[in-house]
Amino acid sequence: MGHSVEVVCLDAPDAPWLRDFPAQVHPLGPAKGKYGFSGRFMAWVRRHAAEYRAVIVDGIWQFPSLGTWLALRKSKTPYFVVSHGMLDPSFKSRYPLKHLKKQVYWLFAAYWILRRARAVFYTSQQEKVLARKSFWPYRAKEAVVGLGCEEPLGDMYHQRQLFFNTFPKLRDKRLILFVGRLHPHKGCDLLIEAFAQLAHYDPRLHLLLVGPDESGWQKKLQRRVVELGLRDRVTFTGMLMGDVKWGTFSAAEVLMLPSHSESFGLVVAEAMAYGVPVLISDKVNIWREVESTGGGFVASDDLSGALSLLDKWLRLTPHERQSMKSEAQKGFSERFSLHAALEEFISVLHTLSVAKGSGSSRICSDFSDSLKHR
Repeated sequence: MGHSVEVVCLDAPDAPWLRDFPAQVHPLGPAKGKYGFSGRFMAWVRRHAAEYRAVIVDGIWQFPSLGTWLALRKSKTPYFVVSHGMLDPSFKSRYPLKHLKKQVYWLFAAYWILRRARAVFYTSQQEKVLARKSFWPYRAKEAVVGLGCEEPLGDMYHQRQLFFNTFPKLRDKRLILFVGRLHPHKGCDLLIEAFAQLAHYDPRLHLLLVGPDESGWQKKLQRRVVELGLRDRVTFTGMLMGDVKWGTFSAAEVLMLPSHSESFGLVVAEAMAYGVPVLISDKVNIWREVESTGGGFVASDDLSGALSLLDKWLRLTPHERQSMKSEAQKGFSERFSLHAALEEFISVLHTLSVAKGSGSSRICSDFSDSLKHR
């Protein structure tokens, strides 16, 4: 699209994940502690600011955001902040002590970082609305830029066959798919309970839970599956990678994510890319965008909501299910594809008078976390 991007980060120059990174990187680390304090970083940003049309700060709670604000206070180069769901008010009840600590930091630093930014970028309308409820006071110029993922890569038929070769007992099943960490805030328990009440619709229905057990919750979920008499109707696969993971989407009938909190829900976009309709709670921040595509259903993040989602899907005719598959794939291309997200992102930059005129733009991104996580 005629733009160049460079990354300044707090990784060490010899960090192995930097070798093949597809952009010019300025590694200024390692920095000090988890907060990532680095005087060298702030000096670099101040010295090179005039070379860029825009600086994009990745994250809020580590030093690169504060360092960027301090470095650019007297500069004509604007900076933008990407929040990455870090202002979700649900964190207040889940981590009250951590929230109190952040509220103090907010008053002295984070509030001013966001207030002085040319704009704070959110990936959905819901994330933007929720961010206003997290910390006091709140004042920022807001923009929704979306978040995209790549089109499906590889041979879908091969991926599907690889999945069934790995899990041969799942052939010819109608797979209700969950992909994500097995964690209470993902609503996996609601999914199991709802499936138990509706599994009688079709003996071929099968619940497939794909993802790592990071909180030690899987054993409790498995005990509940046995209590409900679903031992042969529910499969836990653990984390899947590569073509086997993508094969789950090719094999699935529908994806279900009754999450209690989801800043974006990238797995929802991934499923839609494969033409898989989605059943999600209204706590998945992109629920409005998903609902508008016609490629998914939305309900509350409780058992009645999970039941209504699954029941609504199972009552569809084969023709209606096929129509939703088409709408899901179309919706991905229009709302969640990488190309669509990039076009929206650049459009916002133009609207905010960052990249006016002819010629290419040069954009610098400040990454507060290691690039290996990107």
